Amino acid sequence: METHQAKRVEITIEAVMENRLTKALLDAGVTGFTILPVLGGSGRSGHWSREGQVTRAGGMVSVICIIRPDRLDSLLEAAFSVVDRHIGVVSVVDCEVLRAERF
Repeated sequence: METHQAKRVEITIEAVMENRLTKALLDAGVTGFTILPVLGGSGRSGHWSREGQVTRAGGMVSVICIIRPDRLDSLLEAAFSVVDRHIGVVSVVDCEVLRAERF
């Protein structure tokens, strides 16, 4: 089966910034993404967890996009315009997809 090169971008950011990030991505021409809740983790600021939180204020989400390689720069610029001023991590990995026309 033929596969096609793509980029998988994962952006982990404060949940309260989700709408601002997804708007920036849509404005940059990103046509699809998946949003997942982040249950907890550990990083520069130490261990944290959503356990016991009543609101989204202290939580994080992970926004995952799979795009064609030629669209990566515009996506990263849009993401960085939001992440730059807030807690967040952006990662990019190479991946392959079966139906390139969907990306």
